[in-house]
Amino acid sequence: MFDLSWASSLEIIMILRLLVAVVFGGIVGMERGSGDRPAGFRTHILVCAGSALFMLVSLYGVDELSVSLTHPEFRRDSSRIAAQVVSGIGFLGAGTILHEGVTIRGLTTAASLWMVSAIGLAVGSGMFLLGAAATVVTMMTLVTFHSWEKRFAGSSRSERRFIRVLTRNRPGAITDVTGYLADCGIRVKTMNVKTDKKQNGLVLELYIKVEKDVNITDTIRGLQGINGVIALENVK
Repeated sequence: MFDLSWASSLEIIMILRLLVAVVFGGIVGMERGSGDRPAGFRTHILVCAGSALFMLVSLYGVDELSVSLTHPEFRRDSSRIAAQVVSGIGFLGAGTILHEGVTIRGLTTAASLWMVSAIGLAVGSGMFLLGAAATVVTMMTLVTFHSWEKRFAGSSRSERRFIRVLTRNRPGAITDVTGYLADCGIRVKTMNVKTDKKQNGLVLELYIKVEKDVNITDTIRGLQGINGVIALENVK
C-alpha cells in the first residue's frame, strides 16, 4: 500500500518504535485526561514520543561504524542522552504539581509523566515487551489501585478537604477564619493567602483535616456567618 523503498530498514524500525511510544503514551494519557488533570492525553503522548526520539538519536544519531574506523579509541555512551531525559522530566513534573496549588493534587500526574518518559526510553531502545508491561503496570496503578486507595481512605478516621474562602481585607480576618475552624476541631494543614483587588478582599485557600465525628457540612456553613466572609467554595 505504501512505497517505503526510499527508507532504509533501520529508518523504518525507528519510525515503528516512535509510533509504539505514541500508542503507549496515549493509553496512559487517556486515563489522566479523563480526570481533567493538568497533564492529559496530548502531554503524555509528547513526553513518551519525545523520550523515545531522544533514545533513538542517542543510539543511531552517529554512524557507529564510521566513527569506530576513523577514531578507534572513541567509545560512544548511549546512556548520556537518556540520563538527561530523566533529569529534564523533573521540570515538567514540577509544573504539574505547582499547578494544583496547596493541595499537591498533581503529584500522581507528575509521577505518570516520569513513568511514560521511562516507557518511551524503553521503546526507543527496542524493548517493546518491557514498554508494554510498564504501560500495563502504570494503568493498573492509576485505575485499579485508585479505587482501592479511596476505599482505604474511606475507612480512615479523618478526611482531607480543600476549601477557598473570600473575605473582606480587614484586620483579624485570617485569624477569625482559622480560629473558628480550630474551635470546630478542624486542623488547617496548609494555607495560601491571595489578594482580590476587585472586591478589596482576601482569598484564603485552606487544606484542612477533618475528623470523622465532625459535621463538615454545618462547619462549612458556619464559616459564612463570620464577619466579612463574602463567598466560600468547598472543593472536595
